[in-house]
Amino acid sequence: MIAFIGSVFSPYYHWSGRKNPLNHVAFNVALYGPRGHAWAMTERGTRHLRREGRALEIGGSSICFDGSELVLAFDEVFLPWPGQRWWPERMQGEIRLAPSILADQAYRLDPSGRHVWQPVVPQGRVTVSSEMLPNGGWSGQGYHDMNYGSRPLEKDFEGWDWARGATEDGRAILVYDAVLADKSRNRFGLLYAEDEVREIELPARQRLARGFWGVGGGVACDEAADANLCGVYEDSPFYRRSLVKTEIAGERLVMMHETLDCRRLANPLVRLMLPFRMPRRA
Repeated sequence: MIAFIGSVFSPYYHWSGRKNPLNHVAFNVALYGPRGHAWAMTERGTRHLRREGRALEIGGSSICFDGSELVLAFDEVFLPWPGQRWWPERMQGEIRLAPSILADQAYRLDPSGRHVWQPVVPQGRVTVSSEMLPNGGWSGQGYHDMNYGSRPLEKDFEGWDWARGATEDGRAILVYDAVLADKSRNRFGLLYAEDEVREIELPARQRLARGFWGVGGGVACDEAADANLCGVYEDSPFYRRSLVKTEIAGERLVMMHETLDCRRLANPLVRLMLPFRMPRRA
């Protein structure tokens, strides 16, 4: 679940000249399970946005901090998808994230600091509840972060790989591997334990098999091990979200992995395709 203000992926925001981010807001909700995948990302205008210190509400969906947990509620219309649902379908539910590790340090993704990333909950326990899910929901590992920036991503990056996984003893490992527009790299790994965070030296990047749209990407992996793509959740012309098995510093990890190709995102044809995945209701 991702909350956007001035959505970096929004074609409407791009076509407007990016003058008013508050008029281009959205909650992206993606569910993956045995009954198939469900996707909602309806962009809305200023009158659908409400925010304060500990809460953000866009349309019928919201995120707030109640003092001990992050509580995310969604009420969205999920798009049709061939073979899974032929008509738009309204879905409602709640996600609760109880942090086991909290972090407050932000990291520059580019030398000028135009793009910043901050892990907020590197590790936590998440509970998802919805009548639309098998057995009413599930519980497992959770994670929460945020990004913010002052320029379009495609101005400063060719793309990046991001990955997050947990060790057997409850620590979290996060990896960012960005290629900037000038071909230089910003590549770093973070290890979070209950009372500390430290940077770790990353092994070489191993390439992953390309998806249907040709987006490949890669992940850090120890030289004596192999990285394997074991599940693909989103596969688009410029972005892929998947599950990857790898090994970093001797730790075998199952990591949520994302690859973003900013050059493809900037392609005018790709922008014309995006409204089919993110309609606008201002």
